[in-house]
Amino acid sequence: QVQLVESGGGLVQVGGSLRLSCAASGRTLSRYVMGWFRQAPEKEREFVAAISWIGGSTVYTDSVKGRFTISRENAKNTLYLQMNSLKPEDTAVYYCAAKGPDTIVVPRRPREYDYWGQGTQVTVSS
Repeated sequence: QVQLVESGGGLVQVGGSLRLSCAASGRTLSRYVMGWFRQAPEKEREFVAAISWIGGSTVYTDSVKGRFTISRENAKNTLYLQMNSLKPEDTAVYYCAAKGPDTIVVPRRPREYDYWGQGTQVTVSS
């Protein structure tokens, strides 16, 4: 069984930065697609970014391109999300997720992921 634990959320002002981490245990996730999702109050969970295990290719939702960077450190079984130039609309609970092993296509829909963390709150104040 895979456990995912997010950390690094908090309160930040507009234009600020945060770095989220997602520590995995129970299984090595080096051959898993890893993703970040977010959910704002009264909204559906939405895709933010994902990273493949093949060559580390990445995909982002348009609203975060150029501001967020997803990365992974397989030696630590950890996923990251560097968030810069934060905006109030980035306020949400952020979740990490894992899909695999050996998944070729990088999915964007939440239901396609197998494992989820409990989430970490990110609040951007103006």
